[in-house]
Amino acid sequence: MKLFALIDCNNFYVSCERVFKPQLNQKPVVVLSNNDGCIIARSNEAKQLGIGMGEPFFKVKEIIDKHQVSVFSSNYTLYGDMSRRVMETLCEFTPDMEIYSIDEAFLDLSGYANIDLDDYGRKIQSTVKQWTGMPVSIGIARTKTLAKIANHLAKKSQRACGVLNLAYSPWLEKALKAVPVEKIWGVGKSFAKLCASRNIETAFDLRNADLDWVKKHRGVMGLRTVLELRGESCIDLEQTAPAKKGICVSQSFCRKVTSLDEMKEAVATYTTRAAEKLRKEKKCAGAISVFVKTNLFKTNEQRYVNSHTIELPTHTQDTSTLIEHGFAALHLVYRDKCNYKKAGVILSQLANNENVQLNLFDTNDHTKSKHLMEAIDSINQQHASNTIGYASSGIEKPWIAKFNHRSQRYTTRWDELLCVK
Repeated sequence: MKLFALIDCNNFYVSCERVFKPQLNQKPVVVLSNNDGCIIARSNEAKQLGIGMGEPFFKVKEIIDKHQVSVFSSNYTLYGDMSRRVMETLCEFTPDMEIYSIDEAFLDLSGYANIDLDDYGRKIQSTVKQWTGMPVSIGIARTKTLAKIANHLAKKSQRACGVLNLAYSPWLEKALKAVPVEKIWGVGKSFAKLCASRNIETAFDLRNADLDWVKKHRGVMGLRTVLELRGESCIDLEQTAPAKKGICVSQSFCRKVTSLDEMKEAVATYTTRAAEKLRKEKKCAGAISVFVKTNLFKTNEQRYVNSHTIELPTHTQDTSTLIEHGFAALHLVYRDKCNYKKAGVILSQLANNENVQLNLFDTNDHTKSKHLMEAIDSINQQHASNTIGYASSGIEKPWIAKFNHRSQRYTTRWDELLCVK
């Protein structure tokens, strides 16, 4: 008998901030997107004030000021490291784990059927809280889809206290009736609307739906969802992450970019970041794409979107080479007299370092380039990122995204460690 647990960090970004500022517990907190534009995370207290997900910051500024809501800019360095700590803690409880997202993981508990799963779930919950400070909700069931439902209900039920076991529960049918069909993992908006037209409104209704009808309108994936709701495990753990097909780095500017020089700084900066990710994955890129866009919502300005891809003569992970070709792509898409809002770089046609086919006419010293990249990455990892950078990326970067409310990177920067007095 298969058994799965879904562990989900509660209000992940907000909880990361609260770990280092416990005085914010039980108080409204929000986290903003790049350039402090929109709300991307809310504490339960902020939700109760009517602050919606994705709302522009300026629209809810009055509510935030009135209720003294704590505001933070996105601190992805901190969030990524806190996620790593949580996942490493979960590895203590089973060797079989799938990291589903930055704040979610599936555990295979099939070998733990003879123990009290409720107690084991609470042990996982308390250990994660003790070791990392992060609050989690846990759903346990016989399939991944049912574990998702159990987790969804565990967050809402005061009685469950964050852990709900539906593996052998007599309350499974009642639980399925409490979950709207649009909240089911794998059910999209279009299929949810189709279900509603047939009076399929809950997970219980979908579980009892006609399989031929489901397969006709949702295919094999829909069929798997229904079978999973019936307790038949059809979706296994993905313990090995699928190989990346590309690496994208993009960001909106904090103000309009109107000159080619500033746009080149942005492309060089994004290419540098993408190349660092490329080397971390031990890959080389065979093509680079550059895209630019203006603010498409402003009707009083010229609207423009364009991109161009250049295939490289040889797969590479050398930053300077990638920047050179990135500039070539930029020159082909850049248009004067435009107020640019965003730009980005995509590295594609990825290949493993060992599998790179060299060009007969390539005269570059790849060994020297490899050693140089390793040295730069090592220095930037030991100290701060951009300790060593490329002049083409600029110095002041007045266009770069703003994070006016960002907290310290408590766990990854020596000069930003938490001070205890």
